Amino acid sequence: MRAPKISSAEETTLACPYFMPTARLENGNWPHPARLPLGCGWTGQCTAPGHEGESPSQDVVEAFCNLGYASSCAWAPPERAWDAVRFAVSTPEDRNANNPARVLRLLYVCERDHRPVAHGDLLMDLEAGTWQRGHDDARIQKMAECFLESYLKKKA
Repeated sequence: MRAPKISSAEETTLACPYFMPTARLENGNWPHPARLPLGCGWTGQCTAPGHEGESPSQDVVEAFCNLGYASSCAWAPPERAWDAVRFAVSTPEDRNANNPARVLRLLYVCERDHRPVAHGDLLMDLEAGTWQRGHDDARIQKMAECFLESYLKKKA
């Protein structure tokens, strides 16, 4: 059995797991926004304990929320399950121009101290516009939705 093809840009940075994206950030100061971990820049709110619902400044959103490991952020709690989240899209082996994928598999990896500690896959039915398998953590699910939105926009 062949391994599935993974479609993802090279990533050296990951989204903070306490970041809850709410809207695209069109005026960010990144040289290549399409290379960001969620596929573009996002504004949002913090979900770290003691900062729930707070909207970080644009500087913080650009330097930490969209790009940083939580260990770099002063708002992140010292005890946490993971520091960062990475996403990638896996396309089915039998997909071709005449047989487009109906269900997209989105892979995620949660990291702590630059090592994977949790991983899995989420399934989106593109035809129905519904998640066949989502994530129990609302933050990870929202980031997955943002990543997928950016991915699909690039592929359109």
